[in-house]
Amino acid sequence: MAKTVNSTEFRKMVAFGARNLEINRAEIDARNVFPVPDGDTGTNMSLTLQSAVKEMNACSSNRFQEICDTVSKGALKGARGNSGVISSQIFRGICSVVRETKDAFDTKTFAKAMEAGAKIAYGAVSIPKEGTILTVIRLMAESAPKLASKHKDFIPFLTALIEVGDEALAKTPELMPVLKKAGVVDSGGMGLMTIMRGFLSALSGEDADLADIPSEASDGKKDDDVFGDNSDIINLDLGDIEFAYCTEFFVINLKQMTTLADIDRLKEKLMNIGDSVICIGDLELIKVHVHTNTPGIALTYALELGELDRIKIENMLEENRALKAKLESEKKDMGMLSICAGKGLEEIFKDLMCDRVIEGGQTMNPSAQDIADAVQKINAANVFVFPNNSNVILAAEQAKGLVTNRTIHVIPTKNVPQGFAAALAFNPEASVPENKTNMTHAIDNVASGQVTYAVRETTMNGFKLKEGDIIGLDNKRILAKSDNVVDTTMKLVKSLKNDEHGLITLYYGEGVKEEEAEELAGKLAEQYPDCDVDFHFGGQPVYYYMVSLE
Repeated sequence: MAKTVNSTEFRKMVAFGARNLEINRAEIDARNVFPVPDGDTGTNMSLTLQSAVKEMNACSSNRFQEICDTVSKGALKGARGNSGVISSQIFRGICSVVRETKDAFDTKTFAKAMEAGAKIAYGAVSIPKEGTILTVIRLMAESAPKLASKHKDFIPFLTALIEVGDEALAKTPELMPVLKKAGVVDSGGMGLMTIMRGFLSALSGEDADLADIPSEASDGKKDDDVFGDNSDIINLDLGDIEFAYCTEFFVINLKQMTTLADIDRLKEKLMNIGDSVICIGDLELIKVHVHTNTPGIALTYALELGELDRIKIENMLEENRALKAKLESEKKDMGMLSICAGKGLEEIFKDLMCDRVIEGGQTMNPSAQDIADAVQKINAANVFVFPNNSNVILAAEQAKGLVTNRTIHVIPTKNVPQGFAAALAFNPEASVPENKTNMTHAIDNVASGQVTYAVRETTMNGFKLKEGDIIGLDNKRILAKSDNVVDTTMKLVKSLKNDEHGLITLYYGEGVKEEEAEELAGKLAEQYPDCDVDFHFGGQPVYYYMVSLE
């Protein structure tokens, strides 16, 4: 009988929750409200929890306080999309209670943790919507204390709690009409229940290979060298350098008594006095590299094995001071960061003087940490961030808490055309408040939509759709459909246009030929002779066209 959960078991719960979410990620993605190929809730939540597990696995302590702090930090750093951000806040609340545990917690404590998770998650959203993951966590949290009084053992407690959550999830279509019309339950709530089942599996003894749990470390990204790219030095403070001296040398003419085991012991000694340790070679030559505050001790250790050659010791603190002084002198008051997917769209934002553009969009939401890292690389006191997607805005807001030496101003652009309008409204001679006001007003004057294809049969917004239909939609609803891209785009423009619009712009995606876009632009020009019609290569995935009317 599992009446309490210790720190090792809690680690297992988090890991199993993340693993179960990754296994079912594609199925959760498929529960997208719009029947289009850009469902990403499962992916966002999975990447969020993978980040939490990565931080947790790096924690050597087995005390609840340290474990919970790393889980909360990792989840926030990896939070992507609205569902990922809300999930991170649920875990933050749970961990805020569990971290106070000394040896093990019982079902009553976990019930309090669930209540804290629901409270903090609701607090993270400016206008909470019922019929979402928030409803599911709230109803479970409300039932948890009563269930904890009834069940002292965790297995029946979690089983009963999952039953409550499943019932809440089944009711989400009744609370949110758009879900009912689409014939799906809330995907975020489905993801949460998948995590809860992972918790239960961890405590019920189900075997799983935790090494299979993906982490962000496997996505091909590499940490930047400390002094490799000056653009990445901007975010370094002097205190970030724990070990001041980069120490390199060779050990030659090794002593006759030296063994290969001695080389391994030298490496262990170096690791105790620094980091970034390289100690490789044989009984003929050893190459050593270490960052340390005591280079003399490192040299002394090596002298026990042989003679020293080609010694190089660099003061990284002094280098960093010089770089920071240079960067500080070049620092400007305002900068811009944009988020989009597509080489063409990226180039347009750069032409509009955006300092950095990071890849991301509907199918690949950047995390709060991704956004914070990009902001850090802009040498400006204030950075305007254009999320360009409603599912990225919340992560951008959360990035504010991860940046200490920049002020982030999130302009709530919900699509790329709004982002272009905001960037065009930037005036380097105006103040930060003036620019923020002008940018926010600029996005209100843009009507925009996207053209893609339906991935399943459904009825929505008065349209009866089948898989493969070409559909046109704005941020809230489906506005047009047909069996081909051109007709749907023409219908979409017609539904978006009003008498005040004088410019129609097409951004064509990957897989669309330039001559096709040119021909479509010509048809629009004939249809609307009172408007200027333009087209540009966007290169975006998923959407054949993005349409902007101003």
